[in-house]
Amino acid sequence: MQSLPIPRYLSLLQLKQIHAHLLTNGLKSPPIFAQLIQRFCALSNPLATTHAHLIFTHFDNPNPYLFNVLIRCTNPRDSLLLFSNWVSKSALLFDDFTYVFVLGACARSRRAVSALFEGKQVHARVIKHGFFSNIMLQTTAVHFYASNRDVGSARQVFDEMVVRSSASWNAMIKGYCSQKVKSGEYACDAFALFKDMLVDVVSGVRPNDTTMVCVLSAASQLGVLETGACIHGYIEKTIYRPELDVFIGTGLVDMYSKCGCLQSSMYVFKRMKEKNVLTWTAMATGLAIHGKGNEALELLEAMKDHGIKPNSVTFTSLFSACCHAGLVEEGLCLFHSMENKFSIEPLIQHYGCVVDLLGRAGHLEEAYSFIKDMKVEPDAVLWRSLLNACKVYGDVVMGDKVGKILLQLQQTEPSVVESSDVSEDYVALSNVYAYAERWEDVGMVRDMMKIKGIQTKPGCSSVQSFRSRLLV
Repeated sequence: MQSLPIPRYLSLLQLKQIHAHLLTNGLKSPPIFAQLIQRFCALSNPLATTHAHLIFTHFDNPNPYLFNVLIRCTNPRDSLLLFSNWVSKSALLFDDFTYVFVLGACARSRRAVSALFEGKQVHARVIKHGFFSNIMLQTTAVHFYASNRDVGSARQVFDEMVVRSSASWNAMIKGYCSQKVKSGEYACDAFALFKDMLVDVVSGVRPNDTTMVCVLSAASQLGVLETGACIHGYIEKTIYRPELDVFIGTGLVDMYSKCGCLQSSMYVFKRMKEKNVLTWTAMATGLAIHGKGNEALELLEAMKDHGIKPNSVTFTSLFSACCHAGLVEEGLCLFHSMENKFSIEPLIQHYGCVVDLLGRAGHLEEAYSFIKDMKVEPDAVLWRSLLNACKVYGDVVMGDKVGKILLQLQQTEPSVVESSDVSEDYVALSNVYAYAERWEDVGMVRDMMKIKGIQTKPGCSSVQSFRSRLLV
């Protein structure tokens, strides 16, 4: 019997009725039940997810196809628990698709430490059962390791691949670009890998639009205009006109602005035939980092005229523009209109931008009151921003108060503060005391650092090397 598609956007009650109809009529076609599982999971309702699990468990025999659908459609945590339970039962034969979906769940999981450990166990099981020759599975493993910041293991899996697809190259290049480091080292590795992809004539795999978006991201991180311009030229010659692709166009807007060429960024932006919210946000960010606060705010009005609704990232960029341009009133008005006019709930980073805005302008008391009146619990970043402002303006009283709050926060909730930032907090408080010539307090802070074994973080600078000019 040929299975008919189940309509989308059905309610939980309607899906239950369809399920009951299938059972009463003795229909047990796996494709139909697979559609039911997908529809139940799409509701993002705990009751619907439970019902999806019941469909699989109440089948006559454990069906690998339905199991894979359930693994793919549920959230990462439930997927891993489900897989672990059936591993212990040994009543179901897994196939390569099962491991693809499980590793994908490990890649999407927000619990980085446990996800990496669990994914490594899955990887070992894949090798043990001889499934790792599957190119899709190998590519997923590269993506998994890179998503969990284990770039070394991702590169090892990539290097061991006998055959690579464009998705394999893209997963590794994107893995380098997604690492949160300031030195640009991984951006250079992404460029080196892109160069290897260009000269790899054996596989016959050529860069596609996804590849170029990843490489443009690397150029943005590196900030080398010559390299970014070469990538732009390659796109123009080998792929197609970038203004016709919204993602490549957005990447070019972001790259040129972060490489210091705002004029070229605006030129690409104006030529684009289609723009989404990411494009407008990239342009707003470019204006922000170049101190064009008024122009960035005008962009918000232009977005509304084009029917594009800003998102939380857009407002972060606009707040940054206000900070760089010293537009205090405009920034505060923007913050209040964010929720009232655009129905966007402010996040912790938006509160941080307002604190930074007030601190840069010297409104320290107002910034302190703003933090105290926040709807969410302030984190160390907000207090650190205000402490730095106190140091700049020499407000010892406020600096003393904020510094003690920050150090107390480290003691009570050390997990909220990165270990590399702890020394900066002590040094900032010490500098506030030094500004007021309170040398006994300076000595006290320094003694606390010695007792706790906190060392100052050495400064560093990014120097453009030969590796950063790979494409020039």
